[in-house]
Amino acid sequence: MNAVFEQPSAWRRIKPVFTGFDGPLAVALLLLAAAGMMTMYSAGFDHGTRFVDHGRNMLVAAAILFLVAQITPQRLMALAVPLYVVGVALLVATAVFGITKKGATRWLDVGITVVQPSEIMKIAMPLMLAWWFQKREGQLRPFDFGVAGLLLLVPVGLIAKQPDLGTAILVCAAGLFVIFFAGLSWRLIVPVLALAAVGIVALVASEEAICKNGVEWPVLREYQKNRVCTLLDPTKDPLGKGFHIIQGMIAIGSGGVDGKGFMKGTQTHLEFIPERTTDFIFAAFAEEFGLIGTVALLLGFIFLIMRGLMIAAEAPTVFTRLLAGALTLNFFTYAFVNMGMVSGILPVVGVPLPFISYGGTAMVTLGLGLGILMSISRNRRLVQT
Repeated sequence: MNAVFEQPSAWRRIKPVFTGFDGPLAVALLLLAAAGMMTMYSAGFDHGTRFVDHGRNMLVAAAILFLVAQITPQRLMALAVPLYVVGVALLVATAVFGITKKGATRWLDVGITVVQPSEIMKIAMPLMLAWWFQKREGQLRPFDFGVAGLLLLVPVGLIAKQPDLGTAILVCAAGLFVIFFAGLSWRLIVPVLALAAVGIVALVASEEAICKNGVEWPVLREYQKNRVCTLLDPTKDPLGKGFHIIQGMIAIGSGGVDGKGFMKGTQTHLEFIPERTTDFIFAAFAEEFGLIGTVALLLGFIFLIMRGLMIAAEAPTVFTRLLAGALTLNFFTYAFVNMGMVSGILPVVGVPLPFISYGGTAMVTLGLGLGILMSISRNRRLVQT
């Protein structure tokens, strides 16, 4: 008797590609994306093609998320070392052969296009350190944390030298989150936090003396010193260096409890808010939607972060736990730094607000990170079924 094999339908063959996605994470992304499109329409409808381009960038990020979610964590782990090595090599090449714009050497011409290698490290850094701690599972020593610190400091130092303080902070944060989740002792963390607190208090107390003209700060460049001094007292130069922070705070405060209403923000549409579609878009959002809208946006980010941490907690391997936890908290870093600098509690360092701010490169990086997070959750679900 000849065996008869039923040919599976086309849908059954492609169905696995569309199954297993994390529902709560997808809902959080859709809600934040909707908030981003609405805010961009109000802030950028008269700003060239910003609204249309923002929608296109979101679609590109969604496509990247979908494709990366198909890659198994095992394959992601295999990419960790090559991606890190390529990223560091490109950073070195940028330092030597890079393109300089406005005093910063951040871009590299690779023939077919111009790239910004520092963006690669936002993903390559947590991948590399998660790979390293996976290989050292069960035998972690202080030496292993020292090697991890060195792997982190090399790209962060190269990025800070460009200079690009905002990206350096994000890459450094991503690496530190991996090291923290790997089991770094609180006996090492607490002294650093205490020292940082003492430094901040000393900085505020000595603002009059250290911010005088002619006083040079070690390590930091003059414009970085000006950013810190402007944060400490923006009213010293209200029409110059302090203009961004002052106008941002005015817009946020004028929104009140329930905001001025959609497309009715006067600070925004009279163009008092600089960079209203990029770094300072949170000020435009707060002006139009007020405290209620701001709390709703914060809850959206909190929901995304909590879901990401749950995915990390349920991940089956050291590599996936560390990677998911670091990527999730890096979204927190994005949001915290952006909202903090617009609100006048952190220096202006050029960090976008995820989903809300305009920016193609940042949106691609966001799609990659969320795709990896979705891959970790998806593969755990598929294995369980």
